[in-house]
Amino acid sequence: MAEPAYVRIAGEYARRIRGGDLPPGTQLPSYAEIAQQNGVSDIVVRKALELLQRQGLVRSVRRRGIFVADRPNLVRVSPERQMETAERSFQNETDRQIHVERETEQSPAAGDLVEALGVHEGEEIKHVITRATEDGQRISISDTYHSVQVTDISGAAFLEETISDQLPTAPHADWLQTPPGDLVKTVHQRFIAADGRVIMISDISYPRDRYDAFVFRMTL
Repeated sequence: MAEPAYVRIAGEYARRIRGGDLPPGTQLPSYAEIAQQNGVSDIVVRKALELLQRQGLVRSVRRRGIFVADRPNLVRVSPERQMETAERSFQNETDRQIHVERETEQSPAAGDLVEALGVHEGEEIKHVITRATEDGQRISISDTYHSVQVTDISGAAFLEETISDQLPTAPHADWLQTPPGDLVKTVHQRFIAADGRVIMISDISYPRDRYDAFVFRMTL
């Protein structure tokens, strides 16, 4: 049985992207041009480009078009985010210049953080903001919260992660320079003790097109 036209078109572009024929940042032809070149409808082209976006190979820029992703072959392995420093994690991905800055503040727990961390209203918690750049390009920002009594995650027995495409918070959008209305890739982490206590929570945002895939791997 012949493969659907949208799969064939997506496959052709995927091979050209991965082979280097279409370098990162290259703008793809318009929907109408791709449709005409392949003798298909705009609907078929839309499905092909959506498939390429789900694979992390291209990104859509509002009112400009479709572009080859900056890092089309990059895969993020989950344990690097929690078992190593941000510096080591990103250095494992690239030989480019990585710069990480951290900002730490302490304040009374309020709102959703009270329930999320299982602490009392007004109890002091620590908030760490971590920002990372690669050759000057902004690639990550995270907010981590934990009790002031917690110094590391050695007491955690479980890690729970939720990965999704979401509208970023205002500070994350500002740091990543995300256009209004565009989504980012978010990872919500909860580090949980054996007795069910939440030791630490973290919310990380990346440009949506940075990673080809996320892989969860942990020593059991």
